[in-house]
Amino acid sequence: METRKERVEEKYMVPAVEQASRVLFCLAGNSASQMSLPEICAQVGIHKSKAYSILQTLQKFGLVQRFSDRKGYALGVGLITLSRKVLDDFNAPRLAEPLLDDLATKIGGTATLGLISDRMVFVAAKNEGGIDIGVTIRIGHRFPLTYGSHGKAIAAALSAEKLETLLQDNKLYFHGTPEKLDRTRLNEELVRCRRDGYALDLGDMKPGLNSVAAAVFGPGELPIGYIALIGLFTTEAAGESGPLVSAAAKALSRQLGARID
Repeated sequence: METRKERVEEKYMVPAVEQASRVLFCLAGNSASQMSLPEICAQVGIHKSKAYSILQTLQKFGLVQRFSDRKGYALGVGLITLSRKVLDDFNAPRLAEPLLDDLATKIGGTATLGLISDRMVFVAAKNEGGIDIGVTIRIGHRFPLTYGSHGKAIAAALSAEKLETLLQDNKLYFHGTPEKLDRTRLNEELVRCRRDGYALDLGDMKPGLNSVAAAVFGPGELPIGYIALIGLFTTEAAGESGPLVSAAAKALSRQLGARID
């Protein structure tokens, strides 16, 4: 069921801006160096003429580039200016680098910093630990806010009012697909996370892949993201690494101005 907040947000959405944003994220999430117009239309779900107009407009501002063979599109160099401004103003990825390196080296998994953006999180920094077999996650990759261990860690850090609003969403990914959500189990996991300072995902998102995450706070003690450790390590190792992940998240939070214990 659609919540009142969702209805209000939908009222003020600008369709053209929404479609342009979806085109940009489509290009960003594609593994190939370029995408054809039909491929973009199919993934974004918009008509060819509308997609062409959007791409032409984005190309004018350097946010999209068209290759000389005129058959494919890719993200443009204009985005570098925007991203540089974001990174200059918000230095969490740089501050997190030594913490992620320490986690990935000690445990042997992939350590990531994710930042919240509305109902999604973006991978802003990572360290894969230099191991031969591991998990590769691209910088900029998006996940649902409620996805797995980081979703539980963020949810546990919310106020009762904000948590209630979040749990009204009809698509919650705490235990994998929304159909797998077990609210009784989730409540128990949130209680443990508040007590221990970290949350676990033991193969729910992908069999054999375990993760542990802790919320990162900014000024005002509001959650702005998470630090997570992901890997093929055992469930025992995941539990043992929890306090280390929690300590890293607290250290980063303090550097960002949060007043936490």
